[in-house]
Amino acid sequence: MELKRVAEGEKGFQKVFAFLRDRLIAGSLKPGDRLVSERELATQLGVSRPLVREALRALTMLGIVEIRDRIGTVVTRPDVSVLNDFFTFALAQQADMVDDVMQARIAIECQAVRLACERASIADFERLQRALAKISETIDEADTGGMADFEFHRAIVLASHSETLVVLHNSMAGLLTHSHRSRRELVQAFPSMKTYLIDDHKRIFDAIVARDPERADTTLRRHFAIGDEYRRRAVVGQKDSRQISR
Repeated sequence: MELKRVAEGEKGFQKVFAFLRDRLIAGSLKPGDRLVSERELATQLGVSRPLVREALRALTMLGIVEIRDRIGTVVTRPDVSVLNDFFTFALAQQADMVDDVMQARIAIECQAVRLACERASIADFERLQRALAKISETIDEADTGGMADFEFHRAIVLASHSETLVVLHNSMAGLLTHSHRSRRELVQAFPSMKTYLIDDHKRIFDAIVARDPERADTTLRRHFAIGDEYRRRAVVGQKDSRQISR
C-alpha cells in the first residue's frame, strides 16, 4: 500500500508540474497569475486534493508557485540563481569536470560574443571597459584577478542580451570563478601570461566595439586555446617536478 501511495504521489506531482509547464510555455499562465482552486485542479487533472496540495507545496519549495493566505496559489518567477549551486555540486563530482565545463563555456561565450557585436549598447561597452581596466589592475592577484577575468567574460554574455545565455552562464558561475582563479595562479609560474591576459581581452573588446562577429569569435577561441596551453604546460611541469623529487 505504501508503494502504491508513493507512486500515486509521484504521478500527481507529474500531472501538476506538466499542467504548469505546458501553460507557461504556451503563455496562458504568467508569473503573477493565480491558479484555480485545489478542488478544481484535482478534478481537472483527475487526482486527489491531498496529492494536489502536496505537489503544490513541492513546487513552492522550487520557487515555481507561492501559496498566499486568502488569495490562493500564485505563479512566481523562479530564482534561477539556485542553478549555480546545483551545477556546482553536480558537476564538481565529475572526473572530467574542468574540460566539460570549459567546452560548455566556449559554446556559450562564442555565441554570446557574436550576439554582443550586434546588440551591445553603450552601457555594455562601458561595462566591458571597466572590466578590462580591472584585469590590468589586478594582473598580479589571484583572487581579485580571477574575479576580474570572470566579470569581463560575464560582461560579454550580458552584452548578448540573450536571457537564456545569461541564465546558462550564471548557472556555472561558481565553477567558472574557480576556473578563472586557477588560471590566474599560473601567472607567477608563467610571467608571459600577463601580456596574454591583458592584450587578448583588449583584442576581444576591440572586436566587439567594431561590431565584427567573425573577428570577435576567432579572437575569443584563440584566447581559450592559449589559456588551455598554459594549463597543459603547468600540468606537465607539475608531473616533471614530482618525478625529479622521487
